[in-house]
Amino acid sequence: MAWIMLVIAGLFEVGFATCLGKAKEANGNEAAAWFAGFIVCLSISMYLLFRATRTLPIGTAYAVWTGIGAVGTVLVGILLFREPVAFWRLFFLTTLVASIVGLKVVTH
Repeated sequence: MAWIMLVIAGLFEVGFATCLGKAKEANGNEAAAWFAGFIVCLSISMYLLFRATRTLPIGTAYAVWTGIGAVGTVLVGILLFREPVAFWRLFFLTTLVASIVGLKVVTH
């Protein structure tokens, strides 16, 4: 159950990063709504990370959480914000995913 909470926490990290990006592009009430989404996603993400670390080692949980957030945020950047897609960017993204899977495999 802790791993599931951790993955969901990582997805909410992607959510709060996405909300920041959208808030930057918006004005007025729309920017305020995106900022509210940021606060909600941040709160949920932190709470689930906290819950996951009750069972999982903090180092592993934090690395996986940030890894999921980083991978997801790069993918959202490519898909929503039209950030560049380059070989080396995708190569290192792949190595990051492999590292996350590796941490899952070696953590009891």
